[in-house]
Amino acid sequence: MKTGWASLAMAVLLATASSDLQAASPPPPVAPIAAGARSVTVDRIKVRSAALQGNLEGESAVRDVVVYLPPGYATDQTRRYPVVYALHGYGLTADAFAGLLQAPQTVKGAFASGAPGMIVVLPDTQTLHNGSMYSSSVTTGDWEGFITRDLVAYIDAHYRTVPDRSGRGLAGHSMGGYGVARIGMKHPETFGALYIMSPCCLSARDAPPPEAAAAVEAVKTREEASRLDFLPRATFAVAAAWSPNPKKPPFYVDLPTSNGVVDRSVLARWAANAPLSMLDQYVFNLRRYQAIAIDVGDRDGLRVDAAELHERMDAFGVGNTFEIYSGDHGSAVASRFQNNVLPFFGRVLHSDAK
Repeated sequence: MKTGWASLAMAVLLATASSDLQAASPPPPVAPIAAGARSVTVDRIKVRSAALQGNLEGESAVRDVVVYLPPGYATDQTRRYPVVYALHGYGLTADAFAGLLQAPQTVKGAFASGAPGMIVVLPDTQTLHNGSMYSSSVTTGDWEGFITRDLVAYIDAHYRTVPDRSGRGLAGHSMGGYGVARIGMKHPETFGALYIMSPCCLSARDAPPPEAAAAVEAVKTREEASRLDFLPRATFAVAAAWSPNPKKPPFYVDLPTSNGVVDRSVLARWAANAPLSMLDQYVFNLRRYQAIAIDVGDRDGLRVDAAELHERMDAFGVGNTFEIYSGDHGSAVASRFQNNVLPFFGRVLHSDAK
């Protein structure tokens, strides 16, 4: 099916609003931390990525990363830990995603409630157009390579990890959920388990509405692009990721419309990046995972595509679990990260403690 831009816009705006407005209104509550919960250590690091160097958009190859280390990491010098890489959504940074997750509170809460120790890594993939789509493009850079090679290699080299796929999990929300589906299909040699939260962009989409398309076509400078409303800016992000064109400065993209006329060849390139279109080609890869989980809120505009992803995996014999919970796109992210996501990885990833 084709996903409407209106559903995508509403879902992502709800998620980003729940993060951006935390200072003005109370965030959704999470379960209280158990008495005696031990502190986690927060490292803020920078990772240089060879995969991102030389991109035409001028995105920095040095990326901010937030790392949460479990209680006891500093004192038990022989123990190795599994790692969960958590990918943020469109419009967010690693720090904003930490706010949406209510980390480190929820990380500490998961450990206090019985989840085994693990390292949690939040990479920052913010771009000129507000999101990388976790894709590979000469325009934005090779974000798949950043996650699967450069980031994983850095974390394995600098922390006491379980340095193989059995000890690595990949999770993400919204655009990050898309990233988990996309990267997960292609890289079972790197990760052993996947948790896909409220994923966006699973199915092929039409061109944006005429007003948004006109706004995109009118942009001439990076400064103008940075001031666009959600739909035009998201259109640029998708074009930069999925329809790059190195011969078209200053943005190096093929847009889905020209003088208001839809370019079906561009939409075909976008459709080729939709996980529901890709799944048939990667069934054998998906069958290699120890576990795959998908969840979505019952008031989330993206729930239909999430359910279809689950059903398609079932049809191809790809083991997965699927849950529809009470909530919209962003209302339960923190509580589910604490009570569902981290315990899931605690059960399925290899750990020295098991």
